[in-house]
Amino acid sequence: MKTHIPIEDGDYYLTPEGYRCFTEQYHLKRGYCCQSGCRHCPYGFDKKTNTQKK
Repeated sequence: MKTHIPIEDGDYYLTPEGYRCFTEQYHLKRGYCCQSGCRHCPYGFDKKTNTQKK
């Protein structure tokens, strides 16, 4: 079961288009890769090749 991670300062920023972009800090707190191709993924997932570098 996935747990709720509270949002804190530095966990995301707003892009010029108005979207929330989660930072590496948030991804590390979450503790796993969601395999969505996140911009700041610390787990090295590449959505184009569907592989994870580690």
